Amino acid sequence: MEDWLDFDYRQMPEVQNPMYGQLPMMPWCQQAMMPYQQMPVMPYQQTAVPTAPMPGAQMPTTEGEGGPDFEMEPGAPVQQNRNYLQGYLRTQLGKSMRVEFLIGTSILTDRVGTLVEVGIDHIALVPFNSNDLQIADLYSIKFVEVFGGARDLPSHLQPTTTAPR
Repeated sequence: MEDWLDFDYRQMPEVQNPMYGQLPMMPWCQQAMMPYQQMPVMPYQQTAVPTAPMPGAQMPTTEGEGGPDFEMEPGAPVQQNRNYLQGYLRTQLGKSMRVEFLIGTSILTDRVGTLVEVGIDHIALVPFNSNDLQIADLYSIKFVEVFGGARDLPSHLQPTTTAPR
């Protein structure tokens, strides 16, 4: 075997394949397929799981035909909680703002307008002096400047001095 180009691998003796037991080694297209076995399907049964109420949470009421009276309407906590960007932006609906987006790894671009909607993965802005609607990706937002937003802060968080613009 001095010349490896003359080597014919088909002349090799048959080798036992440990994956298929005692079957000879064959090209993958000639090997027998493993039989498909479908897993048994169990019917879905919804069961009630009793849970203890959280301290300080309101208990659901059973008055009338209405459902439970929740302190916060059900939904994803990301959209409800002010500790997340979506939840905080929902408190700023109707306000004028500038939103900066990171495009790729190094391009920053901004959009200015009135926030009219916060969705699961997007926000909607109406640019000033326009009837257009701009839909933007929520996950590429890096900075949000709410114009005049500092005056809505509680008194202990109000800025003491304002920098000249």
